[in-house]
Amino acid sequence: MYINVIGAGLAGCEAAMQIANRGIEVRLYEMKPKKKTPAHKSDLFGELVCSNSLKAMRVESAAGLLKEEMRRLDSFLMKCADKCAVPAGGALAVDREIFARLVTEGIHNHPNITVIGDEVTSIPTDAVTVIATGPLTSDALASQIEKMFGDSLSFFDAAAPIVTAESVDMDYAFCASRYDRGGEDDYINCPMNKEEYEIFYEALVNAERAPLHDFDVMNPKVYEGCMPVEVLAQRGEGALRFGPMKPVGLVNPRTGHRPWAVLQLRKENTAGSMYNLVGFQTNLKFPEQKRVFSLIPALHKAEFTRYGVMHRNTFLCSPKILDSDFSVKENKNLFFAGQITGVEGYMESAASGIIAGINAANIVLGKKTVVLPDTSMIGALSRYISNPEVKKFQPMGANFGVLPELENRPRDKKERGKAYAERALKDLDNYLCED
Repeated sequence: MYINVIGAGLAGCEAAMQIANRGIEVRLYEMKPKKKTPAHKSDLFGELVCSNSLKAMRVESAAGLLKEEMRRLDSFLMKCADKCAVPAGGALAVDREIFARLVTEGIHNHPNITVIGDEVTSIPTDAVTVIATGPLTSDALASQIEKMFGDSLSFFDAAAPIVTAESVDMDYAFCASRYDRGGEDDYINCPMNKEEYEIFYEALVNAERAPLHDFDVMNPKVYEGCMPVEVLAQRGEGALRFGPMKPVGLVNPRTGHRPWAVLQLRKENTAGSMYNLVGFQTNLKFPEQKRVFSLIPALHKAEFTRYGVMHRNTFLCSPKILDSDFSVKENKNLFFAGQITGVEGYMESAASGIIAGINAANIVLGKKTVVLPDTSMIGALSRYISNPEVKKFQPMGANFGVLPELENRPRDKKERGKAYAERALKDLDNYLCED
């Protein structure tokens, strides 16, 4: 008796662990290192290809609530993340190399998990199967999925560059967290005055973009949460100042005033030797990234350890295909998990892997599948991706908008978040006690 899990990304690893911890053998298929997608660089499992941030930690935030729910469901990845966290203000960010190494070691060391280093090119029928191949599903398997369901969509994600800490000119930068949340050195802030910003803006919108080699580039759709900074800038000169370069909550200690615009840099590793350009996902050509981003005064000597890249993201039209337990409507022995289902974000993907793994195991054990309360963040996302009333389906990350409305909705935003979180965790705990 065994269960197939295809893909050793965040969702696949969570699913594999949930199944294995229930005493069931797992055959985990992963095509790395034999074959990599254009966005993957590491041979390790659980590779974070975009940001190293897992978003807010506060339970009163949507992202923080999601992570707390995952902890209560015995999330393997949350344990790994907590062991390699780096300072990031109110966010949980990780040293991505240590994180991936912890994930890989945990998977390899589990006695019920057998890792098979091959590409899967067709959907298995030999056992209950969880497909967690992510937004970068290989062409062969994507073709098989498309033949089976007919409805799959593609858009493009973009990753931000990383610079060395020592190359940031601190004569033009200052350390602070927005609104003084978190530690003083969690972020390096690169301020710009109006003239500097305008010069940078003109260079950015006119910079040359990289061709999308190795991808299907017909009618690409760019998801808002990972929109390339140059695409966002084209919406108008103020778009960046209300987006990734917003100066609110920050005061330049050299001037005593709020800057015109600010680029924040977040620690990429525990040692603090590398920093990520927050919100600066890009598809500019590499020399253009160097030229344009070096126009930011604090980065005029920047050394880039990784340039931004853009990659394909494939997901199902899940409301037509999946139930809220992440099984296929017409085949209860087949599950999907991760971003391929239309959940958007690292932890959202991992959370879907938890539920798919639990339910795949339950099918084998002859138990009923689990569908969490829709007042919980995980339960609400599960219902969103399986809701046939959603007509124009697009990926969805954790947000309070997917939750049922509160009976007595506080007017204050912070109090509202607290009320959502309290209700969610109470209902989740009650569900888990009854299950």
